[in-house]
Amino acid sequence: METRVHLPEFETPSSITEVLAALKNQKLNPKHDKKDWGDWIHLQGYQTVISIESMRGLAKSATLEFAEGEDDALEASLIAAFRSLGWYGMDEDGEYPL
Repeated sequence: METRVHLPEFETPSSITEVLAALKNQKLNPKHDKKDWGDWIHLQGYQTVISIESMRGLAKSATLEFAEGEDDALEASLIAAFRSLGWYGMDEDGEYPL
């Protein structure tokens, strides 16, 4: 399962450091992995990953890629982390508050 999250266009982007801090505040242990073809955030102890679109260390959108069988508490923690940064969810019906 995937969940798309983003900041509204008029909002200032979050730094990768802010995103990592928000995840740590949710008692997660994130590791940022920057590649030529994109940025990933891995969570220690989980197979779920975050594909985060960043430019010069700033991010406005990400995809939470949930591994099959991981518990609902992880999803709640990830949503809470991005909510604390003012991000929104996005699905086929449009934008929604996290």
